[in-house]
Amino acid sequence: MSRPKPAYVANFDSATAMLQSLACFLRGEDFPMLGVLPLWMGPGMKLVAATVNALPKFAQELVYIFSGAMEALPVRRLHEAKTDRIAEWLVDLYPLRKYPALMLGSSNGALMHLCALFGIPWLPQTCLVPVRRTGVHPDEPEQELAWAREPAQVFLQENPDVQLHHLCDPNQDRLMIQRMSYFRFKRLRLGRAYEQFIEQALEPGGTLFIVDCQLQWPTTRLGARHVFQFGALGGATPEEYFRGSKDVEAYLKRYRSPRTQWVAPPSNGQSPEAEWGLEQSLVEDIRRFAQQHGYRVRTVTFSEPEHMSPLVADLYAWWNQRRGITERRLFVESFIVMEPYWTIRTGSIPFWMVFNMEPSARALEGYLDQREPFDEIGITLFSHGVESSGLASIQRWRGLADRAKARGTLIGVDEKAYPRDFGVFVRYYYDLRKQFRARYSIPAPLPLAELEQFLGEHEGRYAVIWN
Repeated sequence: MSRPKPAYVANFDSATAMLQSLACFLRGEDFPMLGVLPLWMGPGMKLVAATVNALPKFAQELVYIFSGAMEALPVRRLHEAKTDRIAEWLVDLYPLRKYPALMLGSSNGALMHLCALFGIPWLPQTCLVPVRRTGVHPDEPEQELAWAREPAQVFLQENPDVQLHHLCDPNQDRLMIQRMSYFRFKRLRLGRAYEQFIEQALEPGGTLFIVDCQLQWPTTRLGARHVFQFGALGGATPEEYFRGSKDVEAYLKRYRSPRTQWVAPPSNGQSPEAEWGLEQSLVEDIRRFAQQHGYRVRTVTFSEPEHMSPLVADLYAWWNQRRGITERRLFVESFIVMEPYWTIRTGSIPFWMVFNMEPSARALEGYLDQREPFDEIGITLFSHGVESSGLASIQRWRGLADRAKARGTLIGVDEKAYPRDFGVFVRYYYDLRKQFRARYSIPAPLPLAELEQFLGEHEGRYAVIWN
């Protein structure tokens, strides 16, 4: 029987949600409702979601704020948050058998589909522990930093093998951070749980793939293991977070903020981006461990999370042709709204997006511009409840879906409620199976030699380096 999920792990954490979707696939299961609720609760949750979507705007925002706060750990209990317990829970989700390779490092939605194709696990460096608090205005990052100094020291003292990246993003996380702080941690060492899992699960002489997203962000370093990051990858640029812009000013006015631009703690350097970037100390520990046990090591390096998406999408298209699937069906995922199992069952091609912001829309648009038209396009969108600076409009997403030759659709999306579409987290699972009706069997995992063949045939085409 698997270990229970630690109470201080957030359901909306990218790394743990992605790992759960992959672990479900490797167990031969799908991933309904982000793995948060059992499938039998789906019909009831559809009704709840529809009710929330019908509420006035202020009431919908309160649902986001307080549902998020319920997942956060009260600061008085922060000493209970053990990163090693999170690692133990994560490895226990995977079926224990021998694998030819494992991937470790940066979180990446496209990577989950690559791992599913080859039937191998992935272990994250970064996870999120949300900490409950009140009294800090979302547009006052200096207040946020001041409040968190003491709790950060408690967390670091309890967890000596991690680096804390305290994240504050009032643009995309505006609702959530009204009642919580984002404590993202990066493992500096594999730790006992990861090492034991690798020894038990990796074939002798197997390969450890280090997934190295090199995305950096301006930060305020407060200690060797403590970093404060203001802003995050998405709709606004680092320059807009620190210096403002007309779009930021309009956004703050829209939410009746006393600010016309943010005043952040001064940056004193660059660090790996809190959610997506890889802290290199883990790389050294992986190499040490691999040398001790006779494992091979390869690195997968890219500078932006979405750089993996065209490669994985084309890999699936290449593989589908070999499976005898003639129709071209594109399933576009957003953040943690993803489904590896039904992607393969429906013979779809996955294209993963970081979020629902304009840079992700441009990434998808660029991919569509450079490929043959798809017969079907289905796009699902992670609704975060905020009309953020850089948010891609529903008309923008509809236009991208309409580029399909036969049929384009927004999967599980209530277009009138977006981006406060609380129900998408329930509906996407049902809509995907309804909209994409084709069914194919789940084949055996591809041998890693097939990956080598694909990379050899497409050398130099992607912004991803395999060393």
